[in-house]
Amino acid sequence: MLILSILLLMSMHSTAQRSKKNAKNITMIEMQTTAGRMVLQLYDETPLHRDNFIKLAEEGYYDSLLFHRVIREFMVQGGDPDSRTAPKGKQLGQGGPGYTVPAEFVDSLVHRKGALAAARTGDMVNPEKASSGSQFYIVQGRTFSDAELNSLEMRSGKKYSDESREIYKTIGGTPHLDGAYTIYGRVVEGLDVLDAIGKVATVPGDRPLEDVRIVTVKVLK
Repeated sequence: MLILSILLLMSMHSTAQRSKKNAKNITMIEMQTTAGRMVLQLYDETPLHRDNFIKLAEEGYYDSLLFHRVIREFMVQGGDPDSRTAPKGKQLGQGGPGYTVPAEFVDSLVHRKGALAAARTGDMVNPEKASSGSQFYIVQGRTFSDAELNSLEMRSGKKYSDESREIYKTIGGTPHLDGAYTIYGRVVEGLDVLDAIGKVATVPGDRPLEDVRIVTVKVLK
């Protein structure tokens, strides 16, 4: 009986060790804003963007920055360091840390509602679609019908998977951005906060009339 007990304990320990090694190291981010709290998951499939976002968050880079661009039923954008002390009415969106991040496109990561993706300059000056070193957007989007998705497929020449179609028909998002911008996370708590930000009044240039600020961004251990 003693031998069987020892063997059982050894087996349980071995199984626990294998499970620990196989478990994914999921990175979670807490973003406190003046509109409320969001929790985001960063994807391991896009490690360059994941690690860059973690680095900036741990440096306090995002603390006190604005959501400087908001377009209802499309997305909310932040991460411009020039927004920290920007006076009302100033056009924003050109600031950054002085570097870009190479694109990391993953077919299975789509622009569903809540997707966290990297902003970037346009194709004419950025044919490699490299991402801004700090600016990001979070998709609000809307739902799409099969007919609308079929039309987008015809215009773009790309095919949406059955899974993507179901997401865009039920959860919503911005399907026309797929394959053009790097997606590296998504909101897992606080979609209501995202919707609240998406509804704010804006001035020409899409800056909110009243500032919506990121208070802190923290990596949850």
